[in-house]
Amino acid sequence: MVTFLPSADGWRRAFGALILASAVSAAVLGVVPLQAHAEVAAADPIDASMRTCLARSDMSSTAGQVQCMDNARIGWKAALDSAWQQLQTKLPQAQRKPWEKSQASWQASRDVEKQLLAAVFATTRGSMYVLAEADMQLQPVRDRALSLRSAVAGISAGGDPPHRPRACTADAQCEHAMFDLNRYYHRLQSKMPARSRPTLVRAQRAWTAYLAATTPVIDERSRIDIIGARVATLKRLSETVGND
Repeated sequence: MVTFLPSADGWRRAFGALILASAVSAAVLGVVPLQAHAEVAAADPIDASMRTCLARSDMSSTAGQVQCMDNARIGWKAALDSAWQQLQTKLPQAQRKPWEKSQASWQASRDVEKQLLAAVFATTRGSMYVLAEADMQLQPVRDRALSLRSAVAGISAGGDPPHRPRACTADAQCEHAMFDLNRYYHRLQSKMPARSRPTLVRAQRAWTAYLAATTPVIDERSRIDIIGARVATLKRLSETVGND
């Protein structure tokens, strides 16, 4: 069997939305971020404001840096809510229920993910991990806001609805991404304290439900973006758990 290996640029596209807003905080953590893909590379005012905040001398403490990222998360949540309201007014009747299911599943996944992050970062010590947790609280909100904005833009432009993706087993890139996802999931599971493993199981089930609910309203590239962001999250958590 031949395994499809996406190019470095392909993975950068998949991880771009996750990494872009981390650029400044990653410098604080000593991590070199990947290049973001073009459609999200332009600086959003929320990102620009966060970068300005992070660079301020009076916000250089750990608490100050966390506050900058929390402010950005709040800003992206407002952007998400605004995009969702716009999308609801523009959706054809036939697409409303699938999108509502997608949004409800995203929120459910988000709620459980907070518990997973708390469980992982409870095993760490040091200010760099406080910053990392704040960043990982921010990224899913930003990703979803960008996704909803893209959907609004597509409908406003009068384009056809996205062509529903093939089954993942019929898409070599999807299969490879899911292979990596399972690999990092099991790595994280093996490293987490036994008492916290049920939290990981719940979080992954909620994310899987979100992916299943969202697949009918997106195209194959967007599905890869979602899976790629999850791979990056699980990899990052598996490299973080237990560090001091």
